[in-house]
Amino acid sequence: MAARHIPGDRAVAPSAAGTTAAGGRPAFWSRRPVVVVGGLLVPVLLLAVWQGVTAAGLVPAYQLPGPVAVWDAAVDLVRRGELGHHVAISTQRVLVGFAIGAVAGLAVAAVVGLSRAGDVLLSPMLAAVRAVPSLAWVPLLLLWLKMGEESKVTLIAIGAFFPVYTTVAAALRHVDPHLVEAGRSFGLRGWSLFRTVQLPAVLPSLVSGLRLALAQAWLFLVAAELIASSMGLGYLLTDSQQNGRVDRILLAIVLLALLGTITNALVGVVEKRLLKRWA
Repeated sequence: MAARHIPGDRAVAPSAAGTTAAGGRPAFWSRRPVVVVGGLLVPVLLLAVWQGVTAAGLVPAYQLPGPVAVWDAAVDLVRRGELGHHVAISTQRVLVGFAIGAVAGLAVAAVVGLSRAGDVLLSPMLAAVRAVPSLAWVPLLLLWLKMGEESKVTLIAIGAFFPVYTTVAAALRHVDPHLVEAGRSFGLRGWSLFRTVQLPAVLPSLVSGLRLALAQAWLFLVAAELIASSMGLGYLLTDSQQNGRVDRILLAIVLLALLGTITNALVGVVEKRLLKRWA
């Protein structure tokens, strides 16, 4: 049972202590009703300020339409049957690109984080590629992959790759060597050692990388949908800008925020299940 005293166990203790008050009851800020209401408080206040500013005429309507105007724009797009298609195609692109980028990032992180040769050969090149802005890839992807879905998904995958690669590679370099030796003493080598010992040891870093990768995927989505797209929230943004529809621009921004929040919450659910199984 002494094997349970690993760095991961010590890291959990402060968090647990911070969420429990005297007598074993949850601390005030950890109670579920407080978490729900607290999470909604700032968005509701911002919505109220937005409504107040626009209703008072402090900002011209052509620059900042009110929440009701944005809602009407959403209803109009729903009636036309367009909004659902925009949301569905953007979500599909993000999820596919995220999955490809995350798997590739994990694989390369394993090579770089567990092999000194991989670190020496790949780290400098990947650091240089990471510094390239997302829009700089657009002309090259158009040249190589044309204007189909492949170019858009590839750009999103590039965005999702680096957060997973960076966080997991750094964590693998600092896995407790005693854990690795214990795994080897049980005959674990290669993939079995990585799957059974090293990957669970860096699970918190992996989940953090996945969260960052998912957020990055949504950021790269807009750039991806600049590639001759005729559907998606990125296209809705650019098309609305050209047509002067600020209400639709704000609608697209709100939808991107909501979808990002929902997908991040789904990663949180996966995180709890993984920690319950592996931690």
